[in-house]
Order: sequence, then C-alpha cells, then structure tokens
Amino acid sequence: MIRDITVGQYYPAESVLHGLDPRTKLFGVLVFIISVFVFRTFPGYLVATIFLVGMIALCKVPPSFIFRGLKPILFILALTMVFNVLLTPGEILWQWKFLRITREGLVLAAKMAIRLVYLVIGSSILTLTTTPNQLTSGMERAFRPLNRLHVPVHEVAMMMSIALRFIPILLEETDKIMKAQIARGADFETGNIIQKAKNMVPLLVPLFISAFRRANDLAMAMEARCYHGGDERTQMKPLVYSAKDRIAYLILLAYLAAAILFRITGW
Repeated sequence: MIRDITVGQYYPAESVLHGLDPRTKLFGVLVFIISVFVFRTFPGYLVATIFLVGMIALCKVPPSFIFRGLKPILFILALTMVFNVLLTPGEILWQWKFLRITREGLVLAAKMAIRLVYLVIGSSILTLTTTPNQLTSGMERAFRPLNRLHVPVHEVAMMMSIALRFIPILLEETDKIMKAQIARGADFETGNIIQKAKNMVPLLVPLFISAFRRANDLAMAMEARCYHGGDERTQMKPLVYSAKDRIAYLILLAYLAAAILFRITGW
C-alpha cells in the first residue's frame, strides 16, 4: 500500500509532457479539474476520458504505474459510492427495511467515482512529469501577480514543493520502519480496527521523529547557505515558452470550450 502512492513522485522519461513548461502543465491540470466538475453527463465524461487517455499516452509513463496510485483511495471511493447509493432519494430500484437503492443514487455514485478517480490520475500526471524544482519555478512565475497583494508567492511555492518532495522520502522511510518492526515481531495486518490502530503506534512514533529531524536538517542547510527567496533571486534555468506550449494552450482552451458547451447544451 505504501508503494502504491504515486502523487508527489517524479518519473523520468523523454516525452512531450515532460518537455512542456511547468506553467503550461499547471494550467492544464486546472483546466482538467474544472472540466471534471463542469461535465455532468456521461457523454461529457467520455470526452474527459479521451482527453485523459491522450495525456497518459503522451507522458510515456507506464499506465500500470499511474493506476497503481488509485489503490490507496479505494476505501474512500467505495465508501463514497455506498453513501451516494443508499442516501440519495429518487426512484427506488431495491429496498430492504431502511436500506434502499435508487436510480439517481447509482448515477450520482458513478459520477462521483469518475470525478475522484480522474482527479487523482490528473494530479499524478502533473507530479510524474514535473520535477519539484520545475514545479516551484512554475508556481512562482504563474502566481507572481499576487505579489502586488502582498501574498508571499515564493514562500508558498517553496513550501508546496518541499511537501511534495517529502512524500516519496517519507514513504520510503515508512517502508523501512515497517520492515524493521515486522522483523521484530510486529503485526500490522491481523486484528480489529482498534487493534490495528494500536499496532500503528510503533510505526508512527519513529516516523514523526524522522520527519521532524529531516525538516530540521533541511532548515539548517538552507540557513547555512544563506538562502533567501524573493524577486532578487535569479534562476539558473529561466522558464521560456516554446511552440509546444502555445499549441498545448490552444488544445486546453479548445477542451475547456467543449466542456462549457456540453454544460450549456446539457449533453
């Protein structure tokens, strides 16, 4: 389960998406997230599916690696679907005592499942094709106008980049601690929910200690190098839009226009 989390991990490859400007990919993820909530019919979701499949093909990341990131959310996905099926009023298809399944509940559960799955896959594609440094630079340049409103854009971008970078590090640390505890006789699989929660204590305590130690080491390293952010700081590799980015923007705008058209016409 720990190794199935793909959000925050970078997959090196030579692909069209890897070569795009990070600002273009950030805009693309934003457009895709908006479209997932704008589409309300299954033909609309079919368009989103075609778009997502195209992105998966362009990123040259193995689909099995991308879909592996869905395993950690299966429980949340199943719970969401069950609540939508049982608690949505409408035309009753099956009923037993206080439990009932409605046609509207099934439709809403399917839509919610599609949205959740697509959001996870879309976010995973962004982090799999963009390094933390590129993501930080892209966010800082994209939200630079907010500096006029005294928003610390550089600091926020740096914190988000560090948080994403820490995800694979903490996952690797968790895996090591679990193997060490299992070698000492710990059991993380058997027992009821309360027992499993108690068994997680020997895992969480050293994990938190390790996380705080890494954060402290990182802060000391940045201070020792006299690191400071802001507009005065230059970049070794400045972000420059290319022809591929302009084409990508046109495709994204056309896709967003199609999503809005589907919403207006009710398709």
